Amino acid sequence: MASQAQAQQLPMFYNDLVPLNSKEHSDWRVKGLDNASFMQSQHAIPVTVDEFPNAGRNYPIVFSAGENSVPLILMGLNEGVNTFMGDDGKFKEVAYVPAYVRRYPFLLAKLQPESEELSLCFDPSANAIGDFKEGETLFDKDQPTDRTKSILDFCEQFEQAGQRTGQFMQDLASMDLLMDGEVSIQQDGVEKPFVYRGFRMVNEEKVRDLRGDELRKINQNGMLPMIYAHLFSLQLMRDVFAKQVADGKMPQVTEAPSI
Repeated sequence: MASQAQAQQLPMFYNDLVPLNSKEHSDWRVKGLDNASFMQSQHAIPVTVDEFPNAGRNYPIVFSAGENSVPLILMGLNEGVNTFMGDDGKFKEVAYVPAYVRRYPFLLAKLQPESEELSLCFDPSANAIGDFKEGETLFDKDQPTDRTKSILDFCEQFEQAGQRTGQFMQDLASMDLLMDGEVSIQQDGVEKPFVYRGFRMVNEEKVRDLRGDELRKINQNGMLPMIYAHLFSLQLMRDVFAKQVADGKMPQVTEAPSI
């Protein structure tokens, strides 16, 4: 049964949320997922600002359009296309796995809307936690095991990184450094280029024009290297496009859908 931790709209990947507790799950175990098929159809995955240096080596990092923009890595340039995943639900190549993915099927959530306290919850539809004979135990009598403590610690670190990411996005917005993004990619043998829109990116010209206190601020608070990690990663859009072409997963029209 879903708990009150479930929001009106569950986060990406999650089909349900149930709070983990020693009373109902005392004999349950957790095991690694055999594959990541839950993300096969996702072309854009959220990342935290802490992940920019590592994620930016494999994927383009962009920002979602509209208000409350968030950072995303692009594993494909079109809806439903993930060029890094095979049909078996496994990565086709060695690549950075976002913390958002590594966290699944666990999540910290509020059990009561008016409460500020977060509780460790999980998606019961994932084949990673249950009354298994194999796997790592979650509770020793009524106490969490070291495995459960490590899961909780990881989820807490993710929440903290999320707060830093929120501040990063607020600072970008307050300094008016974001702009609507657009990339045009010409495919061999196709007359018109594919034009991708529907995302945001940092305006590099405005960053170069920063002076005095503003430049000193983003240098001292660590924003500047994160900004350039994002900007450098945009060069990978053409690599992702090439992967889609190789996989035969390109749209049949030259006006490609928004990211």
